[in-house]
Amino acid sequence: MPGRRMIIMLSIVLLVVVILASYKALWIYQQLQVLHAPKPPVSVAVARAFEKPWQRQLPATGTLKALQGINLSIEVPGVVTQLHFESGQVVEAGQTLLQLEHQTEQAELEMALADQSLARQNFNRGQELVTIDAISQEEFDRLSAEFNRHNALVAQRLAALKKKRIVAPFHGTIGIRQVNIGDYLQSATVIASLQDTSSLYVDFYIPEQAVQLIKIGQSVRVEVSARPGIFSLASVSAINPIVDDSTRNVLVRATLANPRNSLLPGMFADLRVLLENPTLQTVVPESAITFSPYGQYVYVVTQSAQSESQTPHSQDIPVFIAEQRLIETSERRDGLIVVTKGLNKGEQIVTAGQIKLEHGTPVHISIDRYQPDAQPLAIRREGEE
Repeated sequence: MPGRRMIIMLSIVLLVVVILASYKALWIYQQLQVLHAPKPPVSVAVARAFEKPWQRQLPATGTLKALQGINLSIEVPGVVTQLHFESGQVVEAGQTLLQLEHQTEQAELEMALADQSLARQNFNRGQELVTIDAISQEEFDRLSAEFNRHNALVAQRLAALKKKRIVAPFHGTIGIRQVNIGDYLQSATVIASLQDTSSLYVDFYIPEQAVQLIKIGQSVRVEVSARPGIFSLASVSAINPIVDDSTRNVLVRATLANPRNSLLPGMFADLRVLLENPTLQTVVPESAITFSPYGQYVYVVTQSAQSESQTPHSQDIPVFIAEQRLIETSERRDGLIVVTKGLNKGEQIVTAGQIKLEHGTPVHISIDRYQPDAQPLAIRREGEE
């Protein structure tokens, strides 16, 4: 009896072990099936690499300045008696803008003119008398010196009187008036600004390595934040002949016309120096580029070898995979980047969903409607409709 019970217990234990082992084997088999099962395709957005005319540009920044611009100020103190301009008025060169009280200077000038007239008469009389030896040469020299002294005194009084008046040194637009009639002004007091905005210039710096790319007359595209999407064309008018030893940059000046006065001095300008004629380049959206310690790469969508080996009568849907490919790039602009090596025109590249990909991952394609295979939104030049 005891031996029979032992056999029954061992049989039960063996049965339990077999059941557990079978369950474990089934679970391992299922996991292996899941592990070796084909991965479901990852949904990605794609766009095609395309060619477009691409002109190399050198970016820079600067501030617009008037071709001629000054702060009008007086040289001598005095009381304002006349104002001949209003804020924002366009004035011509030589136009009188302000008059200070000048009665004292006017009286001194009249006295100097009277003394000059008497000295001239004495000088003319002396010329006649010295020819007949009625007076000595020494006396004639004294009369000549006296006449010259009064001429200089008249010139001095005229200069003093002229300083009591401010005239426009060039054609331009007056800024906000800072004075009123009756104000007593100290010397060097600014009365307003005068800006000739018919032409503007912008100074900017370029690296010394790029100096050989810049020439006089080269075109520069100027865009200001006040008018996004509209640019003006300037031309390089001067290149500083010395490199700044602290920044290793070179100062360049570009000049641009401003016939509509739509640009104002002081505006911040985003500049693009146009370096050469446009050439066809392969470009892709910037969103397609992925960075790694080994360089830049993109995922190119290709048809898998399994899909290519299908028979013509096969009803299977073609399988596409993501191929990781290293590339070389150069300039980027307006959301696009030039690919110089590693990619051909017309190839489909992933623009969204790269984080879920690795080399050889099956993909499900959806067209990226936000990355059209065409040029980006055009930027209008000033004056174009």
